[in-house]
Amino acid sequence: MARVLVVDDATTVRMYYRDVLESAGFTVEEAVNGFEGLEKAIAQSFDLLVVDVNMPKMDGYAFLRQGRALPELRAVPALMISTESAPQDRVRAYAAGANLYLVKPVQPQTLAEAARVMAGAAS
Repeated sequence: MARVLVVDDATTVRMYYRDVLESAGFTVEEAVNGFEGLEKAIAQSFDLLVVDVNMPKMDGYAFLRQGRALPELRAVPALMISTESAPQDRVRAYAAGANLYLVKPVQPQTLAEAARVMAGAAS
């Protein structure tokens, strides 16, 4: 079973992602900001990172930049999801290390399918 780390400061968003991803067959762990996410990502093994942009302590961009600098996280696929929808937000996300950028709100089917493809999980 593929493991996903959801990094988002909003409890309701984490609950929504957990519900969608667990229904799609994933095991889900959560972190409330980039700092906690980085600690969990280093300590455990994940098949996918689902990351918000705007968070306290460490935002999603810093989380991805720091994660990509570490050998153990360099190859873990990262899906960044944000309310930020300007073209430069996508550019920043990809420059930080995101593999895919989606704008909130993300439909359940879109999230589940993107997670399956990115984590290499069978549909």
